[in-house]
Amino acid sequence: MSKSKGFIEAEISKTLTQWEKDYLGRGSVSVKTDILRDMIIVSLQGVLTPAEYTLSKTKEGKSQIKKTRTDLVETGVETLREMMKEITGEKVISFHTDISTSTGERLIVFKLATNYEETFLVSK
Repeated sequence: MSKSKGFIEAEISKTLTQWEKDYLGRGSVSVKTDILRDMIIVSLQGVLTPAEYTLSKTKEGKSQIKKTRTDLVETGVETLREMMKEITGEKVISFHTDISTSTGERLIVFKLATNYEETFLVSK
């Protein structure tokens, strides 16, 4: 029996949370994953530390947090690509991420080589 879209989305959320804890030293408060066409969109809530929230009160602080957090994630991007390939069986062709210094939310978008969402559509 093939796995459902919801199951795969939950698996991606769980795997990314574990990667954050192992690689970045702490995980997000909550994670939501959505598969849309050829994209896997992951929303991670509560990724900033209390100190980072304080630092983000200045323009320079916001810029510094965004750069540091992006650099940290980018150093692990190959591992993330491999994890997505292992879960979905699909090749990741590009990776995009940004973090909000006001809400503490990080968005990650994995762009896949094919329309992965179609694999879950059942013909009637």
